[in-house]
Amino acid sequence: IVLERVSVYDGTWDLSVIVEDLGPDAAPITISVASDLHIGGVILKLVEKLQIKRDWSDHALWWEQKQRWLLKTAWTLEKWEVHADARLIFMPQHKPVKLGLPNGIILKLRACFSNPVFQTVMGICRMLGIRHPEELSLLRPVEEKKKKKDKDLSEDIYDLTEVPLSSVSRPCLYNGMPPHFADSDKLEAVYKMLSVTQPPPPPEVIAKQYRPASVVDKAHINGRWLDSSRCLMQQDIKGNDRLWLRFKFFSFYDIDSKYDVVRVTQLYEQARWAILLEDIDCTEEEMMLFGALQYHISKVSQSEPQMLCSNAALDDLETALQSLEVKMEGESSSASEYVYVFRPKKLTLKGYKQYWFKFQDTSISYFKSKEESIGEPIQQINLKGCEVAPDVNVAAQKFLIKLLIPAPEGMNEVYLRCDNEQQYAEWMAACRLASKGKSLADSTFQSEIDSIRSFLAMQKTNGSQGNAAASDESINPHSLVSPRYHKKYKPKQLTPRILDAYQNVNQLSLTDALMRFLQIWQALPDFGLSYMFLSGRFKGSRKDEVLGIAPNRLIRIDLSVGDVVKTWRYNNMKQWNVNWDIKQVAIEFEGNVNIAFSCLTADCKIVHEYIGGYIFMSTRSREKSDVLNEELFHKLTGGHEAL
Repeated sequence: IVLERVSVYDGTWDLSVIVEDLGPDAAPITISVASDLHIGGVILKLVEKLQIKRDWSDHALWWEQKQRWLLKTAWTLEKWEVHADARLIFMPQHKPVKLGLPNGIILKLRACFSNPVFQTVMGICRMLGIRHPEELSLLRPVEEKKKKKDKDLSEDIYDLTEVPLSSVSRPCLYNGMPPHFADSDKLEAVYKMLSVTQPPPPPEVIAKQYRPASVVDKAHINGRWLDSSRCLMQQDIKGNDRLWLRFKFFSFYDIDSKYDVVRVTQLYEQARWAILLEDIDCTEEEMMLFGALQYHISKVSQSEPQMLCSNAALDDLETALQSLEVKMEGESSSASEYVYVFRPKKLTLKGYKQYWFKFQDTSISYFKSKEESIGEPIQQINLKGCEVAPDVNVAAQKFLIKLLIPAPEGMNEVYLRCDNEQQYAEWMAACRLASKGKSLADSTFQSEIDSIRSFLAMQKTNGSQGNAAASDESINPHSLVSPRYHKKYKPKQLTPRILDAYQNVNQLSLTDALMRFLQIWQALPDFGLSYMFLSGRFKGSRKDEVLGIAPNRLIRIDLSVGDVVKTWRYNNMKQWNVNWDIKQVAIEFEGNVNIAFSCLTADCKIVHEYIGGYIFMSTRSREKSDVLNEELFHKLTGGHEAL
């Protein structure tokens, strides 16, 4: 049986190539080649035989069996190890995809199927006018219920397939938008949908959305992220498939209100849906404040055609978001005063007891009284690496700080109770900064104390001003809060509470309101946590657990009780490795601390990419903010494929 025809005279043989543009039923095109013919020559011969006059410059050869693009056109067939049995497909490198954005809008646009996904996202973000594309990525959508099939036929999909892909990282603007959106009224309308916040969704729309019921559900969603190092074709994505564009790394940098209109709007929409779908927990008071801000943003966005106004104070979102990490007043690195403490797991303390506390660098010590503070403390606690969570209700004058302290046997719980807002602001700030290894003498302290007090003030009701707004019939409170409050309260019960909170934010500009929403979102204890369900578990553990990956730390969660068992910070990490054969991640921290685990709901590559990605985010600096070090990102996130 002759498998291939080889000429004994000149060493040529027949190579069959499928041309995608000819349709699925078209026969392959056969050309005569030699093993020393380079890929560019193969394409030239193929195009000559097709005799179709058109622009073939975007086309390339895809080797189906090897799941590989033959993009190095100077390489020969022999170097690529291509033989006559290779199934080659000649197809465009750019194909349309249906892209779902955080605000629910679906765009049809051309994406690159041959570059690594990281570069594909860069191209999409350049088109949409989103800077810092390293913060975003693509994921496969959650499957929708079959009942929606008929409804999907009439859904709006906005076609941007004719918009060219730009190579400019910082977009030049024409009439406040990237030039390609100014080409027609239709495209300008699409840009407005990208850059203006959507109105609050009807309660029935919120109710129909997929809501993760548990941490394990959230872990399953994170298993859907595409691999940044591999192309769309290698991940079985086809033309016209659906994908979601989402912020993946919750480390937002270098916000410029002139250039980042779309970026801020989409970030707000992703944050809003995280709140509405209970993807992140918040207190009832915080939910009312989120509702008030949504109501205000919706009203103001209809009356502010300029969308986001320039504000020099918001040039760097890092600065704006850090404003909730308050400081201990004063320049010294120590402070002392009476604070109430409660330790749930210690039988010796059956309630809150008052002690004299001394804060020194990153440690707190407590004594029975001020007079005894010159001697040995009852206990000294180092807060570096601890978890700090607020438990505040301004109306009830409840100001608690929950500390989870790392210990060899797990995490020890300590609650601090403050008497008033000022004391709470100072101690909350001190604890948060100490958890990051910063002392009370840190240079950022002075500007932050007022910020947390203004945040607390936003939670206060203001009945004297509430009457005027209470007559506003346009508010639908069930559009502004998550479904659990739909069941708990009737609209007439929610409306006055949201309007009370609204009185504290109704003077904010659209820019400031959006930023304030993002600030409060980032201040939530569970902000930025991406969950991975572990199998093979941690070394020494016999039960399944969850790994939480945050911008600055990893946390280990015991599923049986839902508590944080251990925290490890990236700045204490010495190295991490992946055994790709057994799919296990191993991390070494300072102090001879080693952890190893495998993942059940996601490839270990996703965990590896998260860790490497956050370390990459920490390397960004203002001097280099316009230049993305693509090579470093791939080295930190790509694993063995990047080598």
